[in-house]
Amino acid sequence: MSDSLRKGFGEQVQEKVTPQSQKSTGTVLSENVSGAADKVAGAVQPSNDKSTTQKIGDSTRSNADSAQNESSGYLDSAKNTLSGAAESTSNTLSNAANTVTGKAKETTE
Repeated sequence: MSDSLRKGFGEQVQEKVTPQSQKSTGTVLSENVSGAADKVAGAVQPSNDKSTTQKIGDSTRSNADSAQNESSGYLDSAKNTLSGAAESTSNTLSNAANTVTGKAKETTE
């Protein structure tokens, strides 16, 4: 597999610096498909067959993907923690309001 079948570094940079608001739906879809194909091509192409720029680009993208996945995990964890805290606070306030208004559950004796 040669670099000619890969997405060029300049093209990748241009796609990243162009605001999404200036892209058509077709352009965004095309970028996503060609980007995914380039990732696959980069994964299966032996490192010694890559140009220096392709090696750097693949390494940079791999590091960015890893960082994005890691930050997504932290974000999900924070969301879950906040959701649990909100639910706990809501239950506490509801119980306090019921106690104040006398609507607390009566216990059977």
